[in-house]
Order: sequence, then C-alpha cells, then structure tokens
Amino acid sequence: MSETLGETVSNAINNFVNETFQKSNSSAKIPATPEGKLVAYTALISMAVVPIIIGAYRSVAYLEKQKLTGEKPDTITKDDAMKFPLVASCMLFGIYVFFKLFSQDHINILVSFYFFILGIFAMAHIIGPYVEKLIPASFPNLPYHLHLTEGSEENKSVLLDLDFDRKYVVSIALFGLVSGWYAVKKHWLANNLIGLCFAMNGVELLQLSSIGTGCILLIGLFFYDVFWVFGTNVMVQVAKKFDAPIKLVFPQDFLVEGVFGKNMAMLGLGDIVIPGIFIALLLRFDKSLKRDKNLYFNSGMIAYFTGLLTTIIVMTVFNHAQPALLYLVPACISVPLGVAFYKGDLEAMFSYSDEKSEKTEPEKQEDTKKSD
Repeated sequence: MSETLGETVSNAINNFVNETFQKSNSSAKIPATPEGKLVAYTALISMAVVPIIIGAYRSVAYLEKQKLTGEKPDTITKDDAMKFPLVASCMLFGIYVFFKLFSQDHINILVSFYFFILGIFAMAHIIGPYVEKLIPASFPNLPYHLHLTEGSEENKSVLLDLDFDRKYVVSIALFGLVSGWYAVKKHWLANNLIGLCFAMNGVELLQLSSIGTGCILLIGLFFYDVFWVFGTNVMVQVAKKFDAPIKLVFPQDFLVEGVFGKNMAMLGLGDIVIPGIFIALLLRFDKSLKRDKNLYFNSGMIAYFTGLLTTIIVMTVFNHAQPALLYLVPACISVPLGVAFYKGDLEAMFSYSDEKSEKTEPEKQEDTKKSD
C-alpha cells in the first residue's frame, strides 16, 4: 500500500512539473475572451490618453521655457504637413521591402540597438528628473561639462556642449537596464514604458505652426492610414514584424496568464502622437485666451476618447484591424472646431500660432507702432 501511495504521489508531482514546464515554454496563444478583451482595450485607451494629457501640459511648459531662452522651436509648417503622408508612405513601404529582402532577425538586431539608445534618452527626458529627486542628499554629486569642438580657432564648430551631473549618470544607467531588458526579452512591460516615453516626448516637442496646419496634417494622415490598412496588408505586416517600441500592447489573456500573456492587442504610437500634437496645440490656444477652463483641450480629449472607443468597437465587431485615424481625425477636428464656431472663437483659433504668442510685451508694442 505504501509503495502504491508513493508511486501515486511521485506520478502526480511529475505530471505537475511537466505541465508547468510545457506551459511556460509554449508559444501557443490563449484565445481572447470578452472579459480579456475588455481589460486589454481599457488598458490601451488609458495608456493612450495619459501621454497626451501629460505631453500637452509639458508642451505648454516647453513653450514658456523657449520664451525665456529666446530659442525658436522647430515647428511643423504647412509644407511639412502636406509632404508628411508621402514621406511616411515611403518609409513604411521601405521597411516592408526590407523585411521581404533581408532576414527579419538581422533587421531586428539593428533596430533593437537603435531603439536601445533612443529609449534611454526618451526615459531620461520624461522620468529622469523624478528619479534624480529620489537619490539621497548624501549622494556625492558633482557637475560635469562635456564640450567637443571640431576644427581650428578660425573655423571651430561646436559638436557637443552638454552639462550634467552624477545623478544624471545614475539615471542613465538605470534606464540603460530597462532598455537592455527590452532589447533582450522584448517584454511588453518594457515596451510600454519606453513607448509611453516616446509618445510624451513627441506630444511635448513636436509643435504645429497653426490650427490650419494641424488640420492639413490630420486629413493627409487620415487617407494615409485608410489606404495602408484597407488597401494593402503592408501596415499590419510591418506592425507585427517590426520589433520595436513603436506601439503599445497589452495581453488579451492577462486574466489567465498575467504578465506572461502572449495574445496582444496593440495600438500604434502614431495614433497617439499625431492627434496628441493637435490637442496640445488646442491647450496652448486655451492658455492664450486666459480663460478659467481649457474648453478646447477638453473637447479635443473627449473627441479623441470617443474616436478611439469607436475604433475598438468596430474592430471587435468586424474582427479586423482598423485604421484608428479613420475615426480619430474626424472627431478631433470636428468637435473642437464645432465648439469654436458655437463660441465665436473660430477666427481667433485659426489665426493663433505659438510664434505670435511668444512675443514679449515690448515686441508687441513695437509691432503696434509699426502698424500705426
């Protein structure tokens, strides 16, 4: 009896170990349940909304900083906006051809190294200041100045002029570990952390020259997105094969597999950054009006949320990838402009630009004298 019981226990342990080992090494995807999809898409919507809000407010602070330093921002002009869909199409098709002609593994090695570097500095810009505040005051911090020039005295040009300290070096090392984690493991948590930082950087630093320019850019990318998703399978194939943090993902089998889930729902960063820079411009317009409520920013965020929710509903019903800008662009343009028309701010909205708002009071007085 004791031998039979021992064999039974031994067999049970062996079966448990074998099943666990097979489960951990299995690449099979668990089918998404309605509950799993709800969790995944709720997470994606949240991760899409947050970087737009944070990036928009950071863009206001970035503009204020430029006013103080006198720097001129690199803005997206109307010419840039009209060319952008064509340039983006060439880049997208070029990547697709590369995957057809060359080994996907070799391409992804190069891409991993490229985004390893970009990811470090993207996280340093967004999260770095908060990490440095957590470093104890007893830390032996010292400043450094890195200055690199090229040429002789007469033809000398500055290649690098960087001020930093030891706390910054510590944060860079920490973010290097996160980027290394993504490069080696490709874990979706590392992907999302880097991707969110990319999105916030994009919304903060990419500035549209005017509302009209933003409308041109959004409408052009509306047709770009529709063509490459519905007209061909290029965008879907690139999104699946391009192993880089250019999209946010969340496992639809999260309720079963947790952080080890493999059945991913995804949202491209372009569907966050492109509408996001337009919504950030709306916030800067709100600030220029000096009113209590950020009416146009709030209307833009409501429109974005509604458009993204519509995208997910249609995608779920028809079980087919959807070009998110097909739903986001009409919403993000029509709702704020409709509110502006109702409030009588439409002319002021289209005449607004960051460059005009950057003028100091003496400059404005000088312009008034010239016009008189």
